[in-house]
Amino acid sequence: MADLMCRDEVTGAPQINLVFEGGGVKGVGLVGALAVLEERGFRVRHVAGASAGSIVAVLLAAGYSASELLTIAQTTGFKDLRDRDWVDRIPLLGGPISIFKDHGIYEGDRLTEWMRGLLSERGIRTFRDLSAHSADARPEFRHGAQVIVSDLTDRSLLALPRDAHKLGVDPDDLEVALAVRMSVSIPIFFEPVRFINPRNGRQHVLVDGGLLSNFPVWLFDEEEDAGCPTIGIRLDEDEEESHSRARGLGMESVFGFVKGLAQTAVLAHDRHYLERSNFDRTIGIPSLGVGTTDFDISPEVSWALYESGRLAAEAFLDQWQDSQEGSNPSTLTESADDLMAAAD
Repeated sequence: MADLMCRDEVTGAPQINLVFEGGGVKGVGLVGALAVLEERGFRVRHVAGASAGSIVAVLLAAGYSASELLTIAQTTGFKDLRDRDWVDRIPLLGGPISIFKDHGIYEGDRLTEWMRGLLSERGIRTFRDLSAHSADARPEFRHGAQVIVSDLTDRSLLALPRDAHKLGVDPDDLEVALAVRMSVSIPIFFEPVRFINPRNGRQHVLVDGGLLSNFPVWLFDEEEDAGCPTIGIRLDEDEEESHSRARGLGMESVFGFVKGLAQTAVLAHDRHYLERSNFDRTIGIPSLGVGTTDFDISPEVSWALYESGRLAAEAFLDQWQDSQEGSNPSTLTESADDLMAAAD
């Protein structure tokens, strides 16, 4: 591999920027890829993520290693994060009423508390505590992670904390767990976060960052940050799986229709960017047919997703060269069937 232009000031290890795609419970695949990057000696300079990718990004910036993130994924009962209020528990009508009343089935409070607990173990509460590792970081990247959020009120994309002023908040004072909760607010599944701007009293309705950019690899590329390459880690779903999932959701249903609209918007935005850049510096991880909200996946399938991430990263790094040489990485071509067979 060609030498990288930027290296860690203390260890001399090659530095990269990392961007994690969202994908709900499939996020354990991101951890698998991260583990390989760690083993190959890379250090992360800046990191960003949308939706579930924001969880991995923030915990990585907080100091968690890939092995620790794997342990968290293996020991967390993700189905327990689906908290309901009394309305949701009304037989048959609870879900529709909650969607109509609160625009989401699950409250999201347990998820917020879960994140607060993990961050507090590393002494992290606000982005002031989450400082960047590099002393020469640009002002907009002076915090250790960027979290992508969709602002329905202003119809805009926010990269938090650097855009926190648009919510009337000092970037240093924004709570990290709250920013993650905003980013993972999957439409209809989780209730949106309604944030009151303390400066003007205006309410912002904030939802899943993946609505506008599920794979914000552009965040660091366009800044050309210190010559450090950006590696994006995304969760791929082949065309057959996508069509099968659409049929399974029932596109005639309200849920399926809205989800289909959201996924179309996300894929159109991110695919446009990726097509222009020829998928440069992108690790594509087969998602093995697992859905974003399949919170009841077995430990065996979770492990298969982790291994899928490892295989994808290894295949990528074995052939990846510095972009200055003008080469493009190959994507993982190995079939996912073997991984699924191992999970059965």
